[in-house]
Amino acid sequence: MLRNYFTIAFRNLKKHKIFSLVNIAGLAVGLAVFWLMALYVADELSFDRWEENSSRIYRVVHSAEWPAGKFRLAPTSALFAHSLKKDFSEIEEAARIDPEGGGTILYQDKKIQAGDILFADNSFLTIFQPSFLAGDSHQALSNPHSIVLTKTLAEKIFGDIDNALGKTVTFRNDDQQQQVTGVIEDMPANSHLGFSALRSMPDLSGATWPDFDKYTYVLLRKDADPRQLEARFPAFFQRYLSPFMEKTRYHMWLQPLPSIHLHSSDLSYDNGRNNSDIRYIWLFASIALLILVIAVINYINLSTARSSIRVKEVGVRKVIGSGRRQLISLFLAESVLFTLIAAAISIGLAGMLIPFFDQLSGKNLTLWQFGKIPTLTILLAFTLLTGLAGGFYPALFLSGFRTIPALKGQQGSQKTNILFRKSLVTFQFVITIVLIAGSITLYQQLQYMHNKDLGFNKQQVLTFHIDNPSVRERIKDLKTRLQKSPLIESAGGAGNPIGNNDIGSTSFDFEQNNGSIAPDARMVQSFYIDEDYLHTLQIPLAKGRNFSPDRPTDLHNAVLVNETLVNQLGWTEPLGKKVRMRTGPNGATQDALVIGVVKDFSIYSLQHKIEPLVLLLPPVPKEDDNCYVRLSKANLPAALHYIETTYRDLDPAASFEYHFLDDNFEKQYATEEHEGRLLLTFTALAIFIACLGLFGLVTFAVEQRTKEIGIRRVLGASVTGIISLVSKDLIRPVVLAVLIATPIAWYILHRWLEGFAYRVNITVGIFAGAGMLALLIAALTVSLRARRAARVPPAKSLRTE
Repeated sequence: MLRNYFTIAFRNLKKHKIFSLVNIAGLAVGLAVFWLMALYVADELSFDRWEENSSRIYRVVHSAEWPAGKFRLAPTSALFAHSLKKDFSEIEEAARIDPEGGGTILYQDKKIQAGDILFADNSFLTIFQPSFLAGDSHQALSNPHSIVLTKTLAEKIFGDIDNALGKTVTFRNDDQQQQVTGVIEDMPANSHLGFSALRSMPDLSGATWPDFDKYTYVLLRKDADPRQLEARFPAFFQRYLSPFMEKTRYHMWLQPLPSIHLHSSDLSYDNGRNNSDIRYIWLFASIALLILVIAVINYINLSTARSSIRVKEVGVRKVIGSGRRQLISLFLAESVLFTLIAAAISIGLAGMLIPFFDQLSGKNLTLWQFGKIPTLTILLAFTLLTGLAGGFYPALFLSGFRTIPALKGQQGSQKTNILFRKSLVTFQFVITIVLIAGSITLYQQLQYMHNKDLGFNKQQVLTFHIDNPSVRERIKDLKTRLQKSPLIESAGGAGNPIGNNDIGSTSFDFEQNNGSIAPDARMVQSFYIDEDYLHTLQIPLAKGRNFSPDRPTDLHNAVLVNETLVNQLGWTEPLGKKVRMRTGPNGATQDALVIGVVKDFSIYSLQHKIEPLVLLLPPVPKEDDNCYVRLSKANLPAALHYIETTYRDLDPAASFEYHFLDDNFEKQYATEEHEGRLLLTFTALAIFIACLGLFGLVTFAVEQRTKEIGIRRVLGASVTGIISLVSKDLIRPVVLAVLIATPIAWYILHRWLEGFAYRVNITVGIFAGAGMLALLIAALTVSLRARRAARVPPAKSLRTE
């Protein structure tokens, strides 16, 4: 019986080619998009789940609020790990990591740049259990100056891993020699910790509790309850942190390892490699599902629209004994056949699209990366489910015709059926219009972020890190040499690069307007700059003066602050105000005076608002190890060559690597760029599938009204009039969709833009543009097919049965 059903369904498929083509094309595209997005979502959700102990590994994170500010941080103090393990029996092991272990590795005549190296405790090996190819997997980081290399880095340095163990390499940036004590497999791509090597943790005997600059991971015992452990953390705060954080509402919790990749967007200084946001994952998964729904709606609409063609078939089948259950089975078999054919096509389509999809998403996916049999099994099950879901209503509708009226070709009242079809068309275009509005808004937001004034001039500025300590001590000499060339406008130095979310916060005490020091300390962003930094980046002063080499007291007794800090402190006259800095672990402090106020400028991307900032001169020359060079526009290649040559005069063995400052900021928008490309692609596909459905509906409408069109032409109706007649019933649902989609899109876009500190305004023009574009595309789709029907000679139309 089932074979017979599929035979009949296949004959219908061949008989009604347009119907079949529209449905199969729409379903194939919908299934291919859904499959690709399912791979993307599965890959995102798989992060860190490969760890054997993933269910027992947690990262310790914390937040605090006090009258003068707040923080929500991924890094903790270097003292956390030891104290947590000592105080809580539920913790089997604890480890610290520091992502600042990278630099230039020297071995014989090789110089290899490796910026993704971690400092880590030996207990890291127990917690994460990397796969060792050589060395002691339990003690490889137990001795100072030890390094464990990944297979790729070991082969790059030594040629193969067999020659690596016991060798010594040198790091130029800190002039440290490290003995290779192990080689491990490369970390999987779906790990939030991406590194090429692990170095033993340096001496941290001077660490203090308020220094939040290390990441703490713990491995719980198998019988431990993380919630019960968290309930005891307030006592930990009282014991160790409360003396430094009075009048603070403090919260510390355990973040499960598998959640770090997708649930860390609200944490500052997150150490995850290419971390994403769960909200975007579910957003695009939902969009992919909605695109498939649009394709299924096409099938439902076209199936019910063709009821007049199949009504007699239903009557005949009922006369010869077919019951409603058999008819439903027949129509469901037809739906499943369409979906199976579409699924087969979607496999080839997905295979062709996956390189393009990888470029859009920044992934490296393969169709069978989770196994061919599991993937095909899931795809087949989902295809059958889609076919049954899409065919259920048409099967109920078509099998419900009464026998005698059906034999006469009578369908009874069609109002409900027509209303249902129009509702589905409206729903399709509501989805499409929301996607169009989202694409427009995302484009505007990206343009806004790219073009907004950051408070300094980022164009034509080259920046490079000085990893050689001897060159750091001669940075003034380097700047002097660079500025001798007419190709160089200016050069300055800083302790931290801006534009890459790498600026730390420091605790300061500030003088109040009444002359007394405020009782509560503030955590404020700060970094070192030299006297040429503001000039090089063209950051203007709002008040006061810059640092000066002619004033020796500036080195330890002067600071610059930004306008945001002045406003938050409520200073009426900032110049001369006292700023108290902590200078050592024993509680020693030093006072400095505010000598100038800089105009607000962004040190991060525009997702982050401008925070209070304190700028200081480096206490020793080698603290400003990032050089900024403003180039003239005359001859860029010659300027780059001059800078490299000048640098190599001071460091002949250097591997000179540089970045442009505007590129550093552009990289901060990589996530939004990926989102924009994905959303634009999904929007185009949604429009394509929705228009396929409209094309199919107008085609059947024309076929059903062929004689009517011929008669109207004989009576003098124009081509334009015929187009209007055929089109109006299909355009009205699109107009209604515009009205429904506008408030929905406004709400969604408003919520999305709340994630940006600086954002575009949502204007009526966005929704008007989205609605007009949807109407224009729908009108073109319908009118082109209607125009073709209207131009058929009336005599030919009137002969049509």
